[in-house]
Amino acid sequence: MTAVLDPPADPVVERRRAVQAAAASSLGRRKVASTVALGICWLFLAIAIIPLVAVIAYVIAKGLPAWNRDFFTHSTVPEGYPGGGVWNAIVGTAVITAVATAVAVPVGLTCGLFLAESDGRAAATLRFTADVMTGIPSIIVGIFGYIAIVRNFGGYSGFAGAFAIGFIMLPVITRAGETAFRGVPRSLNEAALALGARRSTVARKVVVPTALPGVITGVLLAVARGLGETAPLLLTIFGNQYLQWNPAKSMEALPILIYNYSNQPYADLVQVAWGAALLLMTVVLVLSIGSRVLAAYLRKERR
Repeated sequence: MTAVLDPPADPVVERRRAVQAAAASSLGRRKVASTVALGICWLFLAIAIIPLVAVIAYVIAKGLPAWNRDFFTHSTVPEGYPGGGVWNAIVGTAVITAVATAVAVPVGLTCGLFLAESDGRAAATLRFTADVMTGIPSIIVGIFGYIAIVRNFGGYSGFAGAFAIGFIMLPVITRAGETAFRGVPRSLNEAALALGARRSTVARKVVVPTALPGVITGVLLAVARGLGETAPLLLTIFGNQYLQWNPAKSMEALPILIYNYSNQPYADLVQVAWGAALLLMTVVLVLSIGSRVLAAYLRKERR
């Protein structure tokens, strides 16, 4: 009676079994390591969030008592006089930010689209310039705005402040726009080009609408950053205790009001500064959170 020989073992199957056995033997150790790593991540997240929550709670506690109808409808009053509000600062902040956004957004998105569609020496130079501009301290931007605008074009004005704020917003919008435009699938560009569309038409009707969620997020984040800048405005708009809608004149802004009133010896002016700080913080948080919510909604609608 002849013995039946077992077929030779497949090396691939043997190797797979060895890997599965090694994985099963180390499963408990890997679960413990994963739990420890996640715990450390949550711990550092809590360490980062606690100061933020503490600052927000403190500003709310200090600034909320200042909020009333007069606070939002009246202009500031001279030092030593009770009452007053921040209506002139709200108007000045809105006008300056609107002018800066109206100029920085089209220029920044055009530069971002150029960076996304080009890889030459000019694109590399522009990208490097945008990165350098992002790291420039805001006080340097304020000095530049003072030298370039204030000294040469009739003194302090809302336009000078908008120039400085736009200078800060521009590189943020440029880099955010580039990232959003590069996120558009290459197949969409190639399909549009294959149908005979020009590159400008493809960029305008395919790339920009598809990248709109990322573009909106970048623009709103840049606006939020521009709203909170104080140093450039100190050297460009100077401040104004009266309501002023004309950006060619000196204007008030919330960051300037907070800076000037926070070190006053009058308790009512310090209270106004806390209220203005709460208002500015609320606007920045709404823009930051709203930009992400809106971007997520637009991405969901386009699926």
